[in-house]
Amino acid sequence: MKRLFDVVSSIYGLVVLSPILLITALLIKMESPGPAIFKQKRPTINNELFNIYKFRSMKIDTPNVATDLMDSTAYITKTGKVIRKTSIDELPQLLNVLKGEMSIVGPRPALYNQYELLKNVQKRTCIRLDQV
Repeated sequence: MKRLFDVVSSIYGLVVLSPILLITALLIKMESPGPAIFKQKRPTINNELFNIYKFRSMKIDTPNVATDLMDSTAYITKTGKVIRKTSIDELPQLLNVLKGEMSIVGPRPALYNQYELLKNVQKRTCIRLDQV
């Protein structure tokens, strides 16, 4: 039943939000070279990796380190500031839900360096339980 909810919700979300998805992708491409979608490896409970999808909010030449270890404001684009503040950058994760890699409700997928802290967490999701 939960998987059915995830599939129906993700398809509905992708269709209804498609204008926002398209406009966001175009704004990202107009402001900064490179792909509009950012892929990042995240671990599953079995320590397997999957690609989580997000709209790219940072410049292409951004160092690959945790944002709390650098001044990330120098690398965030103008569009990136808006899509982060409004959480539009998270919308491509509906593709992860459709593929069965994430669920709509539950714990968020951990960054790879957080895996040891969160390895008892089950399936990755878009909405945390404390947001419900």
